[in-house]
Amino acid sequence: MLEVTGLTVRYGTRLALDDVSFCVETGEMVLLSGPSGCGKSTLARCLVGLIPHSSTAEGVQMSGSVCVAGLDTRKHTIPQLTSHIGLVFQNPATQLFCLTVGEEVAFGPRNLGLSGDEVADRGRFALEATGIRHLRERAVNTLSTGEKQRLAIASVLAMRPRILVLDEPTSNLDLKGTRAVLNTIRQLQQEQGMTVLVIEHRLHDMGRIADRMLVMDKGRIVADDEPGNILSQKQFMAQVGIRYAWHVLEDDWSALVPGDLVVNGCRSDTPLVELRGVEAGYGRNVVLKGVDLSIGSGEFVALVGDNGSGKTTVAKVLAGLLRPKRGQMLWHGRVGKPQAGEDVGLLLQNPLSQLFCDSVEDEVAFGPRNFGSGSEQSFAEALQATNLEGLRSRQPYALSSGQQQRTALAAILSLRPKLLILDEPTMGQDWHHLSRFMDFLAQINGQGTSVLLITHDYKLVCRYAHRVLVLQGGRIVADGTPRVPLVAPDPSCQPIHTPEFNTRSRE
Repeated sequence: MLEVTGLTVRYGTRLALDDVSFCVETGEMVLLSGPSGCGKSTLARCLVGLIPHSSTAEGVQMSGSVCVAGLDTRKHTIPQLTSHIGLVFQNPATQLFCLTVGEEVAFGPRNLGLSGDEVADRGRFALEATGIRHLRERAVNTLSTGEKQRLAIASVLAMRPRILVLDEPTSNLDLKGTRAVLNTIRQLQQEQGMTVLVIEHRLHDMGRIADRMLVMDKGRIVADDEPGNILSQKQFMAQVGIRYAWHVLEDDWSALVPGDLVVNGCRSDTPLVELRGVEAGYGRNVVLKGVDLSIGSGEFVALVGDNGSGKTTVAKVLAGLLRPKRGQMLWHGRVGKPQAGEDVGLLLQNPLSQLFCDSVEDEVAFGPRNFGSGSEQSFAEALQATNLEGLRSRQPYALSSGQQQRTALAAILSLRPKLLILDEPTMGQDWHHLSRFMDFLAQINGQGTSVLLITHDYKLVCRYAHRVLVLQGGRIVADGTPRVPLVAPDPSCQPIHTPEFNTRSRE
């Protein structure tokens, strides 16, 4: 069904893929993982024909071949390939363009020339499969990033491709959304024989349902075996920067804090920022419905909740990007907006929304130069913490999504704001890079910087946060010290001593 032979891709002089060869059989589900920047997304673009036909990167060169359902991607157009293979991008905003959810899901089937009844049936199936049927009439621009990700998946599922490629489909999804999407993928594979390739850093759930796992590093396939055999190799996983899939979850966010515990107020006598009875939203859509919270100097707080609960809206209010409809925001005990860069720095879910310089170095240095603040030490520490020293001269738009995310974070860190807000920083990040900059955040947090972490990653919350706020339906419903709602390790993930992986492509 998929056959990749000697695939090599260069962006100018930079080697992105190096002689990659593998086959995926009809009806097979393959999990692809590897460190940030190793070439996974470039491979995905090759599989659907975007490389070589529609790449926006200058100087892209491709050699070798990719065959999709017997079609050579170099000889067939993207519309011809689209009837066989569908791709869900890492960043859902790059593939959504209709006004409403219903129109977005119907767009693809309509362009296939299907009847109205068939278009409607496919739309219902895709919306139900991704758990967003209740959003059918919503405007796309009012959705949360997690809801947009489900919509992007639904719009591709409605096309009913024979091959489905998903680039980090669960990175912005809550637990319920992740399970719904993975169950749907498994159902399509088992009942309809769909071939599936999933690119993921969050491996536990995918590792249990995938038939096979590929690991990439530095543009090459370095492991090809059953998921259990690879995931059991703790040392190998650490070497390639992949998080060891050790624990499984037993509950949702409500299990993170003791039952019925609600403590409105920070753990400091001098709050850095407070929200009092804040209502906020977009147009007529009210998202926050009376939020009370406070964050003290030097606190490390996690804000969690399901997709659409209002987490990003809280972040925008705290950063002064969204004005509350009602209620008050206090900084340093006074009503008013924060000083951008000095009081608060916000890492958005989509890094492309805040990158605009010609190089990584210029991007990271822009804030300190603009504000006349910062120092060479903070600049160097920001680059080191985000592992960008070797990418200083690279253009941000030529980076992988994970590298773009780290560039945006480094630009904020170089200013050393009093409050650092991270809105889902895990997108595109392998565990090596993620833990590296999170350890740095813990270090500056110990020096007095307040951190608000917005994430769906349980392990990140339990490892770093001192306090967790649970947001539900636009209100804080729990506030307390996080506990670890985990059960015993999966028996299939017990380490063994001698890793031997088949790195040859399947005939």
